[in-house]
Amino acid sequence: MSYVTTHVLDATAGRPAAGVAVTLATLSGEPIASGVTDDDGRVAELGPDRLEPGDYRIDFRTGDYFAGRGAETFYPQVSICFSTRADQGHYHVPLLLSPFAYSTYRGS
Repeated sequence: MSYVTTHVLDATAGRPAAGVAVTLATLSGEPIASGVTDDDGRVAELGPDRLEPGDYRIDFRTGDYFAGRGAETFYPQVSICFSTRADQGHYHVPLLLSPFAYSTYRGS
């Protein structure tokens, strides 16, 4: 299993957000892995089985997602920065999305 996974939900449409391009990177922007959300809005394999403890970010291409649906958005990209620790297991980083707001939390 990938050390980092994500799930994107389109709160406006009330369904998973399929087709969102996602990149896992170091905090300085060096790409580690990328993927696209599936029909359930998930990227189950985003990166390696382990990451060194440190700070990372996930970038979501939300502008492209909403443009593909003919919708305007205030956020062309959402970047979520987070820290990993050696004593923690898997990291799940969900994104709840609408054209003019978003929220996130550490999932399980």
